[in-house]
Amino acid sequence: MQSKAAVSLALFVSALATILLVGHAQAQPNRGGFGGRNQPPPPSWIEPGYNDHQHMLDQLGINKLRPGKNGGNQSGPGFDEATANEWMPTLPDALTMNDGTKVTSPEQWPQRRAEIVEDFEREIYGRIPDNVPAVKWEVTETTEGTVGEFPILTKTLVGHVDSSAFPEITVDIQASFTVPANADGPVPMFMQFGGWFGGFGRGDGRLNTNGVAYQALSHGWGYGTINPNSIQPDRGGNALRQGIIGLANKGQPRKPDDWGALRAWGWGVSQLIDYFEAHPDAKVDPKKVAIEGVSRYGKAALVTQAFDQRVAAALVASSGEGGAKLHRHDFGEAVENLTSSGEYHWMAGNFIKYGAADINGRSMDASDLPVDSHQLIALCAPRPCFISYGVEPGDPKWVDTPGSYRAGILASHVYELLGKEGYGTEVKDWVHEPLPEVGTLKGGDLAFRQHEGGHTSAPNIPHFFEWVGEYVESPVRVGE
Repeated sequence: MQSKAAVSLALFVSALATILLVGHAQAQPNRGGFGGRNQPPPPSWIEPGYNDHQHMLDQLGINKLRPGKNGGNQSGPGFDEATANEWMPTLPDALTMNDGTKVTSPEQWPQRRAEIVEDFEREIYGRIPDNVPAVKWEVTETTEGTVGEFPILTKTLVGHVDSSAFPEITVDIQASFTVPANADGPVPMFMQFGGWFGGFGRGDGRLNTNGVAYQALSHGWGYGTINPNSIQPDRGGNALRQGIIGLANKGQPRKPDDWGALRAWGWGVSQLIDYFEAHPDAKVDPKKVAIEGVSRYGKAALVTQAFDQRVAAALVASSGEGGAKLHRHDFGEAVENLTSSGEYHWMAGNFIKYGAADINGRSMDASDLPVDSHQLIALCAPRPCFISYGVEPGDPKWVDTPGSYRAGILASHVYELLGKEGYGTEVKDWVHEPLPEVGTLKGGDLAFRQHEGGHTSAPNIPHFFEWVGEYVESPVRVGE
């Protein structure tokens, strides 16, 4: 067994490699459509010339899509608050049933929640198929080390997905988690979307290099990572007939309401919670797992908590369109940016309809959506959810911080119906409500904080741990 000093050094080196790789991946343009650069040759079960994006357009009857906004020129139409709210009159009410009945008691919420879930599954993020294969977890490495004065125990896991129904596709979920080595019982777990080949099993780069490991341990928490790309590749085209989506479909194309990558990544977290439930020796409390992600992984973190009610808390950072941002707030990244061949793979195929200039002779836009992101946030209630953003230029207009904050204002009504604390009911003109002062934590069980940094969660990590301790009980702090 390696010495504690050697393991600590390995943790740091691999952490540094991870942060560089994660940063590189987030900075690169997503070349997900068929025919884009860096596309590998199609596997044997995909017919030559197959175009996945076009195949979905054909299924939906879409003849023409509207182009997305240009993120390189964030000014003018689409980046002006004065013209951002024309679709707000069409915004659905989170507390009104589909038949018009008002939800006025907590007892009515499960029925209304089910309606919202159905709309999101059918039209936005897609459904997890009933035949999704089982996962068998294997511990591939166990190491000891230290973070500061805290002794730790790290386990590297691989979740082998049963491929017997379609052996051509192999899916091995990569995950890693660390707990205080001297914990007497199960601890809460802070899981992050991240981790890459070469850095797994040694902790996540952003966690270890910005002090999150120390933050977690000093609050009686463990920390870990799950690699989303080991579940479903972060690209469209032929990749959607591979990964867990392709495996469940036995290599065939998606139907319009099949799951996209965001839902698939969340499914992976759910499988990890299953592991914690089945293995108490892991010293992780499966009822106290929090999920964190930034940017596309911020979207995934919110989707994960919204759909899996076992997720105890979430830190949703800089999530933008497809995450906490209101679709109907026409400011920054928009629906059309997620319906193009570059990013459609995050969503269900049906979502592409809302970027259509011509679908069976008509056009559709964000005002036609049956739901919006305030209802996605509301699906997290009554569990604690922390929405995080940075400031410009690091978090530019593109991510639409105001539109995300206002979505939380509307979701607060559901939290308050369930006896929890949101942003408060004093907000009347939510459409034009300004952001709280930078550095101010707004709310309670549903919280919002804009930090001084850019497109990262790092400056809000200490505030998350101070905040979440009010809602997720942790053991006595290690070392006390």
